[in-house]
Amino acid sequence: MNYVYILLLLGTVIALCVFLGRFSEKLKIPSLLLFIGLGMLFGENGIGISFDDYDLTGVICSVCLIFVIFYGGFGTNIKEARPVLAQSLLLSGLGTVLTAGITGAIVYFIFNTFTDIGWIECMLIGSVLSSTDAASVFNILRTRKLGLKYNTSSLLEMESGSNDPVSYMLTVLFTFLMTTEGFGAGETVWLLVRQIFIGGAAGAALGFGAVFILRKLPFGAGQGGTIFVFAVAVLSFALPQIPFLGGNGYLAAYIAGMIIGNSRIDKKRELVRFFDSLTGVAQMLIFFLLGLLVTPVELPRVMLPALIVFGVMTLIARPIAVTGLLLPFRTKPNKLAVVSLAGLRGVASVVFAISAMSEVNGGLTFDLFNLVFCVAVLSILVQGTLLSPVSRAVGMLDSSSNVMRTFNDYSEETDIGFVRIRVGKDHSWYGKKLKDVVMPEGFLILLVLRNKRAFVPDGRTTVTDGDILVAAAPAFEKNDEFGMYDEYIGETHEWADKSLREIDLPKGNLVALLRRNGKCIVPRGGTVIRKGDTVALIKTDEITEERPDEITELSEPPDENTTENPDMPAENNANTDTEQ
Repeated sequence: MNYVYILLLLGTVIALCVFLGRFSEKLKIPSLLLFIGLGMLFGENGIGISFDDYDLTGVICSVCLIFVIFYGGFGTNIKEARPVLAQSLLLSGLGTVLTAGITGAIVYFIFNTFTDIGWIECMLIGSVLSSTDAASVFNILRTRKLGLKYNTSSLLEMESGSNDPVSYMLTVLFTFLMTTEGFGAGETVWLLVRQIFIGGAAGAALGFGAVFILRKLPFGAGQGGTIFVFAVAVLSFALPQIPFLGGNGYLAAYIAGMIIGNSRIDKKRELVRFFDSLTGVAQMLIFFLLGLLVTPVELPRVMLPALIVFGVMTLIARPIAVTGLLLPFRTKPNKLAVVSLAGLRGVASVVFAISAMSEVNGGLTFDLFNLVFCVAVLSILVQGTLLSPVSRAVGMLDSSSNVMRTFNDYSEETDIGFVRIRVGKDHSWYGKKLKDVVMPEGFLILLVLRNKRAFVPDGRTTVTDGDILVAAAPAFEKNDEFGMYDEYIGETHEWADKSLREIDLPKGNLVALLRRNGKCIVPRGGTVIRKGDTVALIKTDEITEERPDEITELSEPPDENTTENPDMPAENNANTDTEQ
């Protein structure tokens, strides 16, 4: 296929996935399921793109999975997870092993009655499907805003982010057993030791090394630090995977990400934004490729075995593992129910299945890819859809809990805005000590400029005529329901020389402010918008009232000799002569 058509397809798919992601929020179904459906629509039984390259799909999905797992570690908030740290580690380690073992044993008992399947292959099926998929769980928790009681959100977030390496290790082990004759116990133990210790050591070394470099070396380029962390994510997977080392690359990527994400480094918000976007694209690409690779007409052959495996994992293996490991912590029954249900299977399981198929090379009773694909789709569809209503039904929803705190979104690094306040004799603060001044919550006077000299004040500092006070205040944080933007009125703009009541504003928009010749105007309906004005608008579906019919013109523009934060416009407030 010509590369132009590949790029055309790639751009179209990503755009459609973004649209479907927004659409899924209204339908209340997991967006990842729609991405798979889109891939199937483009596939052989849909639009007609014939694609059956398992090796290429495995490489692309494995690379994408590096960033998903790295960011899973990066986003693991150790502070929030500390109360359930022991439970999380038990579930991600021993819980994954138990889930794989119980599933493999029961599947062997059932399947061996009507097929010649071997016990190692059954254990491989259980191993591939044993992990709780981080991408699926994160997607459900975030989009449904599931704040759960008893730190359950933190428990699920940490477990799902850290058990993929364990599932991968088990997959490597049983793939090795299927492809190696005359293996010994020593070889098996050595394989596991290399996977765990070399992978863990490589991840820790690269993670701490990256933090040291980020703290000590200034990166000249604007995004230099972000690019460096991207390189660390790639190295953390690749380095332990060198053949003579034989470590677990996914374990190393998770550990490196967790160390960097929980360390104090500059510009961490930039890293969050970058990896949030990168992993979003990676997840879209993985699920689309999996949908494209599958041939729907072949799925009925494995549908019954997939239903059996899904039932065994969801109703028997996962609940037994969760209950057995969490009961010693005196875990409440409703928490056990939610944690058991939240064991979603997803992209990691399918990627591991592709990897195993490439190694085994046809020596399997079932089409492992189609089998695992069906189980993953059933899991996302059934468990992903039921998680929210079941949590509500068993009384696990916590309205006072913010699920985003379980992720390393760095709420402690709240953006700070700077406000400049001019004080004259008619100002309400004139002649008062700072400790006696009534300020809005979150305000802090950082600096006083007086007679061209600057000093740091304390509560005993008296505010005098001509003082310029520099204050810090929490900056406005935008969200999906509320936004602000500027519209410059050029010579040919349709709003030029019209009053506010004459212009046709988009639904849900409100003119909040006009900037004109260095001054700010709070407008009313009769205010005329002039050429050269900048109109500040608020966009929200919550606007129900019009502004009172009044106009206020703000006083003189800021002193040109005063140095300010270049990112903060300095205009005066009508009532307090405050510049923000």
